Amino acid sequence: MIRPRGAKPRPPRQFYTGEVAGADKKPQTKKRRARSLTISLQASGFTATILALIVTGVVVLSPSLQVLAEQRQQIAELEAELLATDEQVMLLEDQLQRWNDRVFVETQARSRLMFVYPGDITYLVLDDLPEVDDDQEVVISEDIQVANTNWRDALFASYLVAATTRTMMEEETIEQDSSLLPSPTENTGQGDTQ
Repeated sequence: MIRPRGAKPRPPRQFYTGEVAGADKKPQTKKRRARSLTISLQASGFTATILALIVTGVVVLSPSLQVLAEQRQQIAELEAELLATDEQVMLLEDQLQRWNDRVFVETQARSRLMFVYPGDITYLVLDDLPEVDDDQEVVISEDIQVANTNWRDALFASYLVAATTRTMMEEETIEQDSSLLPSPTENTGQGDTQ
């Protein structure tokens, strides 16, 4: 900048810092402390107000949030129950379709109720083998096993035993039939004259 001749130079600009020129250093530090304390109290008051609002909000909203969490849990439980019920409905519908099939109903009547058609002969096979624990592992061989018995001889022997053996019922029937027949030593009362 160009100055006219003889002009005095201006003093440099001073910015207001809140300090009084020529004051001692000790009072300046007290003023600074007081000012920073005031700012600090204003900041802490604002912080306290915000914290009080947050605490109030949490206290007011916590029951609602608790109810929301409980309802979410109930919804999840009901959805799981609905899935289980849907699976059960599918199984029952499948069972209903099977019961609508005539062949299935006939098979169930034969096996459960022992129904037979007229002229059918049914055989009831009793399981006389000892019970095997299902917990035990059964080792299955992948090799071909050769039986040491002759199945033809076993079949023929079984046929002979079945054909020649009498059952207790047949023996009782024969005894009853023979008791109904008159014996030659019995007096029948015919031709008797007194």
